[in-house]
Amino acid sequence: MGNTSPKSLAVAGLLFNAFVWGVCWWPFKQLEAQGLHPLWATALVYAFVFVSIALWLWRSGQLQSWRGHPGLWLLLLASGLTNVGFNWAVTVGDVVRVVLLFYLMPAWSVLVAWWLLGEKPTPMALVRLVLALAGLFIVLKTPETPWPVPESLADGLALMGGLTFAITNALLLKLKDSPSASRTLAMFGGGAVMATLAAIAGLATGVVAIGAAPTWGWLPLVALLSLSFLLGNLALQYGAARLAAHTTALVMLSEVLFASVSSVLLGASSWDSRTLIGGALIMLAAALSVIGYSSKKG
Repeated sequence: MGNTSPKSLAVAGLLFNAFVWGVCWWPFKQLEAQGLHPLWATALVYAFVFVSIALWLWRSGQLQSWRGHPGLWLLLLASGLTNVGFNWAVTVGDVVRVVLLFYLMPAWSVLVAWWLLGEKPTPMALVRLVLALAGLFIVLKTPETPWPVPESLADGLALMGGLTFAITNALLLKLKDSPSASRTLAMFGGGAVMATLAAIAGLATGVVAIGAAPTWGWLPLVALLSLSFLLGNLALQYGAARLAAHTTALVMLSEVLFASVSSVLLGASSWDSRTLIGGALIMLAAALSVIGYSSKKG
């Protein structure tokens, strides 16, 4: 019991984080229905968490300068764009489709690691890339479109979010010697800053509507998202620090299950054969990336 309990808690922490991300589409959709655009909702949620963490670090004397780790600014940018892409996409698009396109991340990781970390892809990595891209083409190719291209804003945002998520993970590996608190602060700060900038740019170009005037009705959902993302981040750090990286990646794939089941049950998504086949290939590529990492470490 003494050996299994910490691992069980670690897995539970990862499952909680995956659950948070798998069902966060619902409060974002509810806020949009009340007139709050998902970009402004993201900015509010992440600004609240960022300020809370910054104040706690400052009061405990752990707030540190980023001068020695300039890569944290890149982490802020990449993680911020990841949240902009994912949160906006799951609010305006089909949740299952968005999550599947977002989880092309393992495929993008092959290219990002080659570019950012100098890791040349192995033959198995190239197989994963081909599988994932084949799944992408099947999901995107509809009878109405001659080519497998993104057919909506949600498609484009999900693909961008997956790519920047891969860059975020590579940067986290590159910045592993930087203070953990600084990385967390950069990621939540990125969500607040990039969502605000994207919302302002959207207003200027007409892509984002002004929306309704602020109401107290937003507060419970904004508070729920803020608390959930904060607890989810803490649970992720707890779990990832106590499990092998490939185990963490495998457990986090449960986000797809949480998002799929919740969105289908609540009528925000529907399955069709094209999505099932393409999604199966994308998930196979993701699973192979976990298996490949495990065997390499073993």
